[in-house]
This record gives sequence, C-alpha cells and structure tokens, in this order.
Amino acid sequence: MQNKKVLIISSEVTPYLPQTDQSINSFKIPKTINEAGGQTRIFMPRYGMINERRHQLHEVIRLSGMNMVINDMDMPLIIKVASIPKERMQVYFIDNEEYFKRKAMLKDEEGNLFSDNDERMIFFTKGVIETVKKLNWSPDIIHLHGWFTSLFPLYMKTYFAEDPIFESSKIVTSIYPSDFEGSVSSEFEDKVAFDVPGEAEKSLLKDANYENLIKLATNFSDGVILSGENIPESILSNIDDKQLPALTFEESAKENAYVDFFNNQII
Repeated sequence: MQNKKVLIISSEVTPYLPQTDQSINSFKIPKTINEAGGQTRIFMPRYGMINERRHQLHEVIRLSGMNMVINDMDMPLIIKVASIPKERMQVYFIDNEEYFKRKAMLKDEEGNLFSDNDERMIFFTKGVIETVKKLNWSPDIIHLHGWFTSLFPLYMKTYFAEDPIFESSKIVTSIYPSDFEGSVSSEFEDKVAFDVPGEAEKSLLKDANYENLIKLATNFSDGVILSGENIPESILSNIDDKQLPALTFEESAKENAYVDFFNNQII
C-alpha cells in the first residue's frame, strides 16, 4: 500500500461513537493501511451525540460554506475535523444543523429509523464527495462501511462520473449484517432522481430496504468485503452474479488481509 490513498467513509467510527464491529473496523483498517505505508482520510457524520470539546473537533472554514441541493432545497454544509490521538489519522465530519444536530445516529429512542434518513444519506454522500474535490485529494480506493453509505457508488458512477479527481478510484463496499426492518423511505427514488435521472437502479430505490440498499452499493462497486456472518443469500448471489472480488468474513481475520486484498484484487 506504499503511498496509496484510501478514503474511508463510514457512518460509525470509534473513538467518536460506541464500539461496534463497524466502528472498530472503520478505525482499525485505516490504521493498518497507514502502517503499511498508505495514506488515509476518514469521513463520517457529525452526530449531535459526539462530544466536540472532548474530541477536539474544529470547523474548517475553507471547506465549509457550500450548499448541497437536497430534494430541491439548499442545505448548508459544515466541515469539521479532528485527529485520532496517537494515530496519524485525520477524521472529517460532515455536519448540518437540520440533519445531524439531534443527539442520535440513525434511529430514535424507540429504535425506529428517522424519517429523513434518505435526505441525510444524500447530503452525506454529496458532502463527502464535494469536500474531497475541494481537498484535491484523489483516492486510489474508496472504502465504504455500512448501509448509510450505500448511495456513494451510484453517485460516483453517475452524478460525478466525469470528475477527473475520481477517474482512477476503485470502490470497495464492506457489508455488515442488517440492523433495521422495513424501508428507509418511500420517497427515496424521487429524491435521488433529482440528481440521478433515468433508470439507474430505480427498482432498488423504490423499496429501499436493507437488502436493496446493499445490492445498490455492490452493483456499482469494484469489490466487496463481508464484514459479518448471516449476510442474506440474495446479496451473496448478487455478488456472484457481478463476479466481484470478495474478501470473506473468515479471511478478513487473517493478518494483513485487507492490505493484501486491496493490493492483489482491487488496485
């Protein structure tokens, strides 16, 4: 991975959020890449539950100030940054008062998905991509974690397809077991169509459940990592149909598994 640039995009990263398989992987994998000579940058949402003072977040004025058009509305983008203590890793936080001020992640106190998660996903997707463009930092690999990032491959390969900064970027999606029932939104298809017109995977957005969101991501990815057991058979079949390079859950436990996978099967 010497001098290779890897962009990590995740809805959860430790130490900023409680430890889960996803938040731990979103910390450990870039750490491993850095130790192998690579360069990483991490992006995540700035949920209201994140303690900005304790983690020393600060706004980056030169990156903030853009408006993201979401469902025909202008939503201001705020970028904050912090460094993980004792690690050479910078974390960029996508923030917006409307979408991320609440002191919760993706669900309310009763465990129900927030009704605006569809718009939050679109905002996060466009906000990360526009910020990376401003940084003029061209990643060799874009590594996605969690269903909340599932719009990135679609937007990268359609809405931002002509952008030279991502011309050589490969997309890898880490797939985690489902953590919600039902659909994210019944209006997802129409809201995405504001940016991505045409028939690009409309059938999957029409019923934006867990399996369809993961299929949407894998359909536009260059490789996948199975980051848990009990992945639905329909998702595994879709990976096989696309003939995507895949790192299994068992293989991922081996030393340097991620670095070897990126070096030998993705780049």
